[in-house]
Amino acid sequence: MCGIIGYIGDREANDILIAGLERLEYRGYDSAGVATIHNNSLCINKKEGRVQNLKELPKLSGNVGIAHTRWSTHGKPSDRNAHPFTDNTNSFTLVHNGIIENYLELKAGLQEAGVNFTSDTDSEVIVHLIAKAYIGNLKEAVLKVVNYLQGSFALCVINKDSDEIIGARNGSPLLVGLGDNENFLASDASAIIEHTKKVIYVNDFEVVGVKKDSVNIYDFNGNEKPKEIKTINWDLEQAQKSGYKHFMLKEIYEQPKVIEDSMQINFNEMLNTGANFNRIIIVACGTASYAGLVGKYVIEKVAKVPVINEIASEFRYKECLINENDLVIAISQSGETADTLAAIRLAKQKGAKTLGLINVVDSTIAREVDDVVYTRAGPEIGVASTKAFTSQLITLYKLAFHLIGEEFQFDVEKIKQALLLNESIRKLAKKYYQSTNFLYIGRNLSFPLALEGALKLKEISYIHAEAYPAGELKHGPIALVSEEMPTVAICPRDSVYEKTFSNIEEIKARSGKVITIATSGDEKIKKVSDDVIYIPEVQEILYPLIVAIPLQLFAYHVADLRDCDVDKPRNLAKSVTVE
Repeated sequence: MCGIIGYIGDREANDILIAGLERLEYRGYDSAGVATIHNNSLCINKKEGRVQNLKELPKLSGNVGIAHTRWSTHGKPSDRNAHPFTDNTNSFTLVHNGIIENYLELKAGLQEAGVNFTSDTDSEVIVHLIAKAYIGNLKEAVLKVVNYLQGSFALCVINKDSDEIIGARNGSPLLVGLGDNENFLASDASAIIEHTKKVIYVNDFEVVGVKKDSVNIYDFNGNEKPKEIKTINWDLEQAQKSGYKHFMLKEIYEQPKVIEDSMQINFNEMLNTGANFNRIIIVACGTASYAGLVGKYVIEKVAKVPVINEIASEFRYKECLINENDLVIAISQSGETADTLAAIRLAKQKGAKTLGLINVVDSTIAREVDDVVYTRAGPEIGVASTKAFTSQLITLYKLAFHLIGEEFQFDVEKIKQALLLNESIRKLAKKYYQSTNFLYIGRNLSFPLALEGALKLKEISYIHAEAYPAGELKHGPIALVSEEMPTVAICPRDSVYEKTFSNIEEIKARSGKVITIATSGDEKIKKVSDDVIYIPEVQEILYPLIVAIPLQLFAYHVADLRDCDVDKPRNLAKSVTVE
């Protein structure tokens, strides 16, 4: 989940690399580092903490360099565990994203050979292995080493005497950016979008050699492979805050436009899998999994097709009872989510048809599924997903109606009305932001939104929050209810309204405080609520789209009032590319 970038050309590399790291920082921000080559010597700056810390260090000279922003897996955040790493002769330096599962065995062998390690990471073993394998050709050394590595990796390595960056990929994202007498390597396009929109996606089991005027790709056997150049369909402006305090708030307000764009998806042109399947299995993680759970309710209600919503990280570790009569749908904002990618690969092995609902064009999952539908959220920089979630919902709704040959309709003005609640929700957040625990409840279509609301609050405010189906309260969780533990109850005017209303009454009978999300005009709900957030009335099946907005805004304002780093919450990264 770390971010890596490399540059080779005629310009000074240092500022280009640091600027790229700042746009990759949502991938990890425990520490950061830069390495360049100057006068046939390696120059390195690295520091615990944010990328900003690198700007306080003396600028590095050189026209070739690699850089890294870290999300810790092996070894605590510290200067010594920050990338890049060098070999014992300071001839080679490397940055790595991923996990090397057999690093302890590799490290033991290197230590027996007299290699001195300077960090606690798995990544450092790679640079020492490359140094040991090097006999004058960096690409050949990397090709030899990648066959020793078990696990996932995207890496970039340079040698002090070389005019080339070598990259390699297996399981973690890597792409090449093509410039004019300069080229780039990066974890994703956001790092290089201000310099070029022409990219080559490096596939698993490929090594790439990048010089300032050439790019060559090889498989792990050293055979050269053809290059396919793609064009990025968004620009730098879309990845800027545009006057908003945080990316998250900007992305919440972009949702009307995202919905309008997503409503233009034409499944007749984009979906070739057809309807020849007995059931649907949705695989996803985190927020995407909660979108998938909404999709389950909607598809079953509309299309009468049985749907199983699976947590991707668990999917391949239980008995996999799928076959060629199943459609497996992968939902992922980044298209690089490691667990979801592994689930799709297993599904394909079992003969199932696969469909990706993906936001990032030409990402790994998008390239590996049988069919892909792009969710059109545009670049999402805030770690806590908002507009990507909404675009996933819209796409699932459209899929449900596509399966019965009908067109899904939705009035985006309802979303705009929900956004008008911003100031009143901020006032509400001021009342509750010092709470240390929350419950979220909902029934039927509202239950996945309770899960998503609790996740948002946890992610960015660090407040403990749990979500339950409202009917499950009396089976245990109601023991938690007290004046100190507010409950967010999702209770629109729907077919389970009276049932949820009764659950709220049970909370109030035990002196619990309740914030209710209810349909505009519902006066009855005030009798059992301490505070009410009124949302526009829509058809029952559409309430998840509306409810998402106040949940996002409430979490955002609570986190902001607690002075949390909303866009870069601790311990989290945007794209989870390690298992």
